[in-house]
Amino acid sequence: MGLYKNTRVQPKMISPILIKVVPIASAISLIFIITFQLVQAQVVQIEPDFQPDPLTLNGKSGGIEKSNCGNIAPKPNHLLKVKRSLPYLRITVKSKGKPTLLIDGPEGRFCILGDSYSQNKPENKAEISGYWLEGQYSLHIGELSKQQHTYTLSISQQKMPQK
Repeated sequence: MGLYKNTRVQPKMISPILIKVVPIASAISLIFIITFQLVQAQVVQIEPDFQPDPLTLNGKSGGIEKSNCGNIAPKPNHLLKVKRSLPYLRITVKSKGKPTLLIDGPEGRFCILGDSYSQNKPENKAEISGYWLEGQYSLHIGELSKQQHTYTLSISQQKMPQK
């Protein structure tokens, strides 16, 4: 009788451990990618007479954290680095939702709610202006509703908005 005669090849069984590990590894990878994207706040450097003026940025408002300034993302949407104190700076957030602007900076934490005067317009806005000290500011673009909306953030040294 030959050595290989009547030998059956058995299909290889996939280890039950491998079946459990692969989905877990995939989920961890997905969580890492999402977390990495949340950590990446857009950094904006501001100096006197910056160009273009207004500087316009876009993103998604709201998030999973409830705060006294609406629903916000766990990490700031933007980091604003003011290189030298500015006698006047205006920051405006516009969206189709109910936007809020949470600012954490050298002088403390401020919440700006969307105005009630723009309700008949297609977009609502939250706006703050005045003297800005040199330093770093974390900007969270929040939302009073539980939804998320595309927003436009405008940063300007002009006292009157351009139309």
